[in-house]
Amino acid sequence: MAEAMEEARLSLETGDVPVGALVVVRGGVVARAHNRREADNDPTAHAEVLALRAAAESLGHWRLDGATVYITKEPCVMCAGAMMNARVERVVYGAHDPKYGAAWSLYNILDDERLNHRAEVTGGVMQDECLSLLRVFFEGRR
Repeated sequence: MAEAMEEARLSLETGDVPVGALVVVRGGVVARAHNRREADNDPTAHAEVLALRAAAESLGHWRLDGATVYITKEPCVMCAGAMMNARVERVVYGAHDPKYGAAWSLYNILDDERLNHRAEVTGGVMQDECLSLLRVFFEGRR
């Protein structure tokens, strides 16, 4: 999660919400990314989606069996859906997101028995540190 926090800090340079993500397979980081919505003028340029794309490219396949995704903030519906489609095995996130969270707070897409795939979810890892970075960003915007 500490490495995902480093990625999140890079988002600040482009005025993006500080969210970072890493994809780990067999104990090694295969991709990392941070939010780039503002930088790329792309509403889908969330850290998780960018990291999944980079991991698929790195591994040569869209199916990310056995992958763990580390994210500094609970994934939204789009990102949780992308992780389900990529067949991610595990998701670890920092701060809960009461407004958009789709792994625990509002929805539980990653463990919905109606879907054909489920991922193990661990939330609240380094939560205070992740929340602190988000608070600093949003306080600066007000």
